[in-house]
Amino acid sequence: MHSAAVAARVGLVLAVCFGICFTTGLISHYAQSPSQPVPFPTSPSWGYRVTQGLHVVTGTASVPLLLVKLWTVYPQLFRRPPRELRKAALDGLERLSILTLVASALFLLASGLANITEWYPWDFSFRPTHYALAWIAIGSLVVHVAVKLAVIREALGTDVEDPALDSGNATRPSALSRRGLVRASWLAAGLAALAVAGNTVPFLRKVSVLAPHSGDGPQDLPVTKSAYAARVGAAATSAAYRLELVRGDRTVTLSRDELLALDQQTQELPIACVEGWSASGTWTGVRLRTLLDLVDRPAGSDVHLTSLQESGAFRRSTLPGNFADDDRTTLALLLNGEALALDHGYPARLIAPNRPGVLQTKWVTRIEVLA
Repeated sequence: MHSAAVAARVGLVLAVCFGICFTTGLISHYAQSPSQPVPFPTSPSWGYRVTQGLHVVTGTASVPLLLVKLWTVYPQLFRRPPRELRKAALDGLERLSILTLVASALFLLASGLANITEWYPWDFSFRPTHYALAWIAIGSLVVHVAVKLAVIREALGTDVEDPALDSGNATRPSALSRRGLVRASWLAAGLAALAVAGNTVPFLRKVSVLAPHSGDGPQDLPVTKSAYAARVGAAATSAAYRLELVRGDRTVTLSRDELLALDQQTQELPIACVEGWSASGTWTGVRLRTLLDLVDRPAGSDVHLTSLQESGAFRRSTLPGNFADDDRTTLALLLNGEALALDHGYPARLIAPNRPGVLQTKWVTRIEVLA
């Protein structure tokens, strides 16, 4: 079982999963970045839902693949280094890349699984740390593949049961064939993916036994951060609530009733969270551009939104100009035909197409046009 033929085949699928997970992770990181040289697109409205769903699914599928891959190659870590200098240097580079790859991959998968269950038993900031380690993992993966490319090509070009690449002492028989192990690895990866895919694909929720979000919640949408956790209950339900629209020295103040009196629009838009879950809702409220016109906002200018919550990394968010200009971007007052539930952002929340859920600011109290 500890053969290059098995390692190459399992590693190929693992590399595909890692590649998709890395690429979609870059997309998510860029979508959340306050500075975007190229504006993140507003269409398709479901784009972030798909990419983040793929990120979590491929990351989860990588877990059994990585464990099998490590099991097939671990005896190589205990072999004696070659005496020839050039071969010893390549061997040392290979071992260093493997050490870095294994450590970073295990960290990424373990912390990523903790993140989708919203469990954070650490003091560091998850997003920048996860991002930095992803580059280390992908870099060490590229080095590892480059060093082993000749062996990988030869292994993939022969039958998996061919012993041509086996070491001299690899003669002990096994109860399971190599082909059986490879197929079992792929099956395990598929089952792992299916076990969490229901976070994103609604009709799979009944079979996704490891999906931390079932889709249940107030008004048929899950909740990541509740009003209780954000400590906004009193302020959000107070009759004194007002929304401030600000541009320079100009300010317009509106109560919720005054917001309801404005022209309303209804949009079917998904809410997609960085933890991998997503769901669609029917949102009714005031087109954001209509509100911004009250303070004569110039087209294309960015907008700053502030929540009633007193603290937290996403208490404030910046909405790029292309999102503010999009007709679908709404200050939502109703969800699925009913007044917003407190946990979904009552009295008013932002909903925009193709935007991470953590940036769909809830309990909005201030909208400021940036110069």
